[in-house]
Amino acid sequence: MSTPFSFSLAATDGRARTGVIDTPRGQIRTPAFMPVGTAATVKAMLPESVAATGADILLGNTYHLMLRPTAERIDRLGGLHKFMNWDKPILTDSGGFQVMSLASLRKLTEEGVTFASHVDGSKHMLSPERSMEIQKLLGSDIVMCFDECPALPAEDSVVAASMRMSMRWAQRSRDAFGDRPGHALFGIQQGGVNQDLRGESAEALTKIGFDGYAVGGLAVGEGQEAMFGVLDYAPDMLPQDKPRYLMGVGKPDDIVGAVARGIDMMDCVLPSRSGRTGQVFTRHGVVNIKNARHADDPRPLDEDCSCPACRNYSRAYLHHVFRSQEMISGMLLTWHNLHYYQELMQGMRDAIAAQRFDDFVTVFHGLRAEGDIERL
Repeated sequence: MSTPFSFSLAATDGRARTGVIDTPRGQIRTPAFMPVGTAATVKAMLPESVAATGADILLGNTYHLMLRPTAERIDRLGGLHKFMNWDKPILTDSGGFQVMSLASLRKLTEEGVTFASHVDGSKHMLSPERSMEIQKLLGSDIVMCFDECPALPAEDSVVAASMRMSMRWAQRSRDAFGDRPGHALFGIQQGGVNQDLRGESAEALTKIGFDGYAVGGLAVGEGQEAMFGVLDYAPDMLPQDKPRYLMGVGKPDDIVGAVARGIDMMDCVLPSRSGRTGQVFTRHGVVNIKNARHADDPRPLDEDCSCPACRNYSRAYLHHVFRSQEMISGMLLTWHNLHYYQELMQGMRDAIAAQRFDDFVTVFHGLRAEGDIERL
């Protein structure tokens, strides 16, 4: 591997940052949005289409891939990049969040989590060591520590006990990850919405030492105001010279608010899931393509957008194929949403570099407040 993993900041504007993560598989421009390829595919998209939207990195799900087709099978077939035909960087989550949210009959101990698969009920064990082993078999470029993520709201005592166990698991993850040049391991800050617990977690992680740091345990039901409240202090507790990743976020205004507070990386299923359910993100806010108002509308979703859905198809057509449950509907709307998200990230990178991020945010909120174009 010629290029080691590294992160360099190019510019800051207030707390917003832009820079580059260098990996052997290519550069990741930050702030970065990572489309989610849960089961080794971004639903309704070809990998080359995802790349065409401007994505530098994808996220894969350890939990889903370990169950089906299994990490061992992917390894035998040449690793996740080859398996899914994606030659750019891949970040894999640790599986912890999905075990907590999807698996049934789970039992949590200091050792790890035993659970029954939501696919076929088979029994599995995930520990820090097993999570590191699976992610190594997958061959991901950025590996996440195994942690527990309690649902909020929760008592401080519950959050504290969970966070401290996650910190012990972070050390075990670090030990099991070992020395893997060209691959990175990220630690995950926990602590709910409690500033003292967040500080304790950040201190523990920094002491262990990671290639990047995630702010975990948010976007789990606490609401935007509480999330921004934590982001007002949490990123600054983490090392300045490493990437900061906010897990599972989010809506466009969540993303802009997170970048304003010093976050460098985000992921979310929202653009692809919304595309399949007829929700479209535009600079003027959310458009619901299933509404009858679009049935006779010859205009594009967004006349300023260069994605294939906007370049080549009318709202009337997109409305028709969605109502007819045609596959092309999910394909076009997902492509548009991912294109919009990547355009948003590029806009923020440019604005931070030009020291006009505040102006960008003002225009962003102003256009959204105007709402969708008038109906015909």
